[in-house]
Amino acid sequence: MIQKPKGTADLLPEELKIWHYIEETARIILGDYQFEEMRTPMFESYDLFSRGVGDTSDIVSKEMYDFYDKGDRHITLRPEGTAAIVRAYVENKLYGPEHKKPYKVYYMAPMFRYERPQSGRLRQFHQLGVEVFGSTNPATDVETIAMAWDLLKELGLSNMRLVINSLGKTADRIKYREALISYLEPFADELSEDSKNRLHKNPLRVLDSKDKRDIEIVKNAPRILEFLSDEARSHF
Repeated sequence: MIQKPKGTADLLPEELKIWHYIEETARIILGDYQFEEMRTPMFESYDLFSRGVGDTSDIVSKEMYDFYDKGDRHITLRPEGTAAIVRAYVENKLYGPEHKKPYKVYYMAPMFRYERPQSGRLRQFHQLGVEVFGSTNPATDVETIAMAWDLLKELGLSNMRLVINSLGKTADRIKYREALISYLEPFADELSEDSKNRLHKNPLRVLDSKDKRDIEIVKNAPRILEFLSDEARSHF
């Protein structure tokens, strides 16, 4: 008997009643906040994610389903939603003056990552996300956070805690990157292999490591909020 691929799930009629409730609730609340749905292809060029997400990220280096099609094009099943939405925004010239600003969209779609299947983590999973273009107003960030909070509350979640951070401006991140490398270099021999590879390529990814040794090392690492410019700090 042929069975479903490992890391996937059949959504049966009884389960789909719950899915439909979540999706319909999300569409109502997202509509209240003036977000509109956008749908992008299930597969994209490999370069879109290797450039947009980063070669040193786990998504690109370990988890992407990628292959060469019959035209020898390097293709990947989308592992996340943001890169494709940004590609569609640019390709369709949605930044033009005829489109309202801020331009607010959401997506609700299956994504794919090759990783060890476990409870709550599948190789085909579904993601709801939003993107906002064309606004530098901090109120836009606040509105988006409030929308997510309202949705989770409406779905009945409780005991939630909201934690907010900032990555500042490009110049702030450059200064922080240098400080983080300086902090991590003395621990280079103790870092996991993944973090050793990221140390000089993309040190901020070391902060995301799930390795127990890495977690202990980064506990005392400098915080990016210490490196925000006055403008970025005011925005935050």
